[in-house]
Amino acid sequence: MRIHQVLGSVTLSRCHPGYQSARLLATQPQEQATLTGAQPAEPDLVIVWDDLGAGIGNLIAVSDGAEAAQPFRPDLKAVDAYCSAILDEIHIDASALKQLKLPKT
Repeated sequence: MRIHQVLGSVTLSRCHPGYQSARLLATQPQEQATLTGAQPAEPDLVIVWDDLGAGIGNLIAVSDGAEAAQPFRPDLKAVDAYCSAILDEIHIDASALKQLKLPKT
């Protein structure tokens, strides 16, 4: 699970039948540098399926890969990223963060 910030919504002019009434969000993953106040070198854009009603600027928890399709079982959906929670606050313990072995961004 990763933390993303909602940048906007996505509108499809034509879509696969499995995407009828889908709500899609344009999001930016929040890397370690972003969460601690720095700006990322090159922002990334990820499209996320949203059933929770997240709005622009919200921080959300995103399940990706095979996990993203699990909420739809037994139906099959071509989903690679799913909004699993809207986050109110994030508290980062600086001493704990130093102990993590995170990839450099």
